[in-house]
Amino acid sequence: MDMPIPDAKIIAKKASVVERLQAVLPLNAVIHEDRQVKAYECDALVAYKCPPLCAVLPTSTAEVAAVLRVCHEMGVPVVPRGSGTSLAGGALPTADCVILGVARLNGVIETNYDDRFIRVQSGRTNLSVTGAVEANGFFYAPDPSSQLACAIAGNIAMNSGGAHCLKYGVTTNNLLGVTMVMMDGTITEIGGAHMGAAGLDLLGLICGSEGQLGVVTEATLRILPKPEGARPVLMGFDDNEVAGACVADIIKAGVLPVAIEFMDRPCIEATEKFANAGYPMCEALLIVEVEGSEAEIDEQLGMILKIARKHKPVELREAKDADEAARIWLGRKSAFGAMGQINDYMCLDGTIPVSSLPLVLRRIGELSKQYGLGVGNVFHAGDGNMHPLILYDANKPGDLELCEAMGADILKLCVEVGGCLTGEHGVGIEKRDLMNVQFAPSDLEAQMAVKDVFDPAWLLNPAKVFPLGASETRRIAAK
Repeated sequence: MDMPIPDAKIIAKKASVVERLQAVLPLNAVIHEDRQVKAYECDALVAYKCPPLCAVLPTSTAEVAAVLRVCHEMGVPVVPRGSGTSLAGGALPTADCVILGVARLNGVIETNYDDRFIRVQSGRTNLSVTGAVEANGFFYAPDPSSQLACAIAGNIAMNSGGAHCLKYGVTTNNLLGVTMVMMDGTITEIGGAHMGAAGLDLLGLICGSEGQLGVVTEATLRILPKPEGARPVLMGFDDNEVAGACVADIIKAGVLPVAIEFMDRPCIEATEKFANAGYPMCEALLIVEVEGSEAEIDEQLGMILKIARKHKPVELREAKDADEAARIWLGRKSAFGAMGQINDYMCLDGTIPVSSLPLVLRRIGELSKQYGLGVGNVFHAGDGNMHPLILYDANKPGDLELCEAMGADILKLCVEVGGCLTGEHGVGIEKRDLMNVQFAPSDLEAQMAVKDVFDPAWLLNPAKVFPLGASETRRIAAK
C-alpha cells in the first residue's frame, strides 16, 4: 500500500511541534516518545503500520481548536482518530503527522427525552450512548459490531451502520447536529436538535467525510423509544445462494425486519468453537429479527417463515424467550473475534443490490478458488452490505498482496452489479485506489473541490479517500 513520502522538514522540527502542543495542552495529553507513539501506528487494519510524529488527547472543543491552530500554523498534517477501530485504515498515520485522538472527549452534554435527542462529546463509545438513556426506555439505533469500543466520532466519519440499520438507517439517518473544528481552529455548529436545517445539507456532507473536512467534537443524536418487544429467528440452508435468494424474497415481499444477518460455514464453524452458540452445521444461516407488539411480531414472522420454507431450510429456530434470543445473536456478535482467532484476515465492505446476493456469493466462491484463499462471509444481508473476510497468512511472503488483489476483484464486482465500494467502513486507504472504478475523473475532481473549501491546505487526513495520483497536485501545492 503506497503512502506519500513523509515531509523531512516536518520531521526535523518535531521538538518544536511538541513544544507548541505542550503549550496549549496538559503535558500528559501530548504523547511523543518513540515507544509511546507506537500505540497509534495503526488502526484495526493492522496490515499497515507507521508511527506518527506525535499524538494528542484533548478533552474539550477548545483544546481541539488550539491543537489545530498550532498544526495549521506549522503546516503539520493531522489525522483524526476515534477509538482506532477503522477497518479501512482511516486513522493510519504518516511519519510527519499528528494523531488527534478524541478518546478523552467522552461526556454526555445534554439529554432531552421529550424531543428525543442526546448531545454527547464525540469520543463517547457507541454502546455507552444507549447506556446513558436505556434506563428511561430509549436507545441509540446504529449498532456496529464494534459498538462496545467504537467512538461516535468514527461512526460519523465513516457513516457506520450495524445489524439494525435495515429498519433504523445508518449514522446519517440518526445524526441531528455536530460541533466541528476546522483545520484553522475555527469552531462551527452544523445542524442541531431538530429534524432538518434550512439551506444546503452540510450535515450530510460531514457524515461520511472520513475526517477530511474537520474534527467533530460534539454530536447531537436521535434517540428512540425501545420497541415493545423483539424476536429473532435462525434459518439454516445447505447453499449460500439459496440463503441469498431467501433474503431477496423477504425484501421483495415488503416485510421490514429490524435486521437480516448472514453467516456462511467458515464463520459458523469458527463462532461455534469460540462462543458455543448452538448454531447448526450448515452452509449458510440467516438471523432475521422483527420487533413490535406480540401480535405484530407473530404476523411478521409468520410471513417470513412462509417465505423461508419455500427455500427448503435445513433448520428453522424461533426464539422462545430472551435467553434463546441472546444465544441466536451470540455467534453473530462474536464472528469477527472468532475468525481472528483462527486466521489473519482482511474484512471488506462492499454494498450491492439485494437481488444480486446469489450472484455475488457465487462469484466470491469462484474467486476464492481462483486465488487459493479462503473466505468467510458475514454481513448485513438486508441492505446488501457485504463483509467478506479474506483469510491469509500475514507471515507468508506474497500472501498480503494476493489478499489485496482478491479484495480488489470482489469490490470491483460490487460496483459491476450496481453497488458501491463501501457501506459503513469508509474508503480510508483500503479502497482509495479503487475510487477510479466507481467514479469518473470529473466526479473525483468535484469531491476534491469540496475538500479545497473546508481544508485548502490539505492538512486533514490528506492521504486517504482519493487516489494519490488524483490528489498529488493539491497535496504538493498546499505545502
